[in-house]
Amino acid sequence: MTTSSPAEPPRFDYQGPDALQATITAALKRVVDPELALSIVDVGLVYGVQVSADRVWVRMTMTSPACPVTASIVDEVEGELDRVLPPAYAIEVELCWEPAWTRERMSEHARRFMGG
Repeated sequence: MTTSSPAEPPRFDYQGPDALQATITAALKRVVDPELALSIVDVGLVYGVQVSADRVWVRMTMTSPACPVTASIVDEVEGELDRVLPPAYAIEVELCWEPAWTRERMSEHARRFMGG
């Protein structure tokens, strides 16, 4: 049994070139929420990614507005994307609180890991 189903649908909305989708998704999966020890993609913190000719915009949330690691997670998102994208892309991360994060946003892997 694998820990994550390859057939599982994408965890966030993506708008942009198909050629960058896997690269961006893999970069975001390398960012781990240190309080949960799971990737921000599996936790369901990433709501969407939009890519234009010169910008990558990530819309995401935290499990709580009082999350003490928000700044470090945002920095890590920017760093991971900066490492894999061509230098012409500006990276913008927007934190949002609507819709509020719920456990239903978690991947099957994350739900099993969290015991539910």
